[in-house]
Amino acid sequence: MSRELRDMAVHYAWQWVGHWYAWGGDDPSGFDCSGLVVEILQAVGKLPTTVDLSAAGLWEYFRGTRHQVPAPGRLVFYGTEQRVQHVAFAVSTTLAIGADGGGRFVKSIEDAIRHNAFVKLRPIHYRSDFLGCADPFEDERT
Repeated sequence: MSRELRDMAVHYAWQWVGHWYAWGGDDPSGFDCSGLVVEILQAVGKLPTTVDLSAAGLWEYFRGTRHQVPAPGRLVFYGTEQRVQHVAFAVSTTLAIGADGGGRFVKSIEDAIRHNAFVKLRPIHYRSDFLGCADPFEDERT
């Protein structure tokens, strides 16, 4: 069952590529990095619908499933242990889908276009501050 959910989540993540980014966004009107990841996990039942977490909150929530090696369905974190800054969703061992670009200045579709702020496919190690991964599909709470 967990393998099925993982595959469903990876498939669902692909559907958001090209969608616009919005600072603080957590629904189809615009996603920020954690909003996108929360949407993916809630869609397949790996996170309660009552939970809305930041990147740092997701790092903490899935602390018991941490890894250094990316794999499909794992959450990919960037920053430091003291300040987790970004999260994306791995769709392979080398690629992740994430919402980013523009930061707090992006509140509308027009802002997203101006700042090239969209849900994008990127190499996992495109940033130098790769922190590690967590695997929500190893979490027994859901």
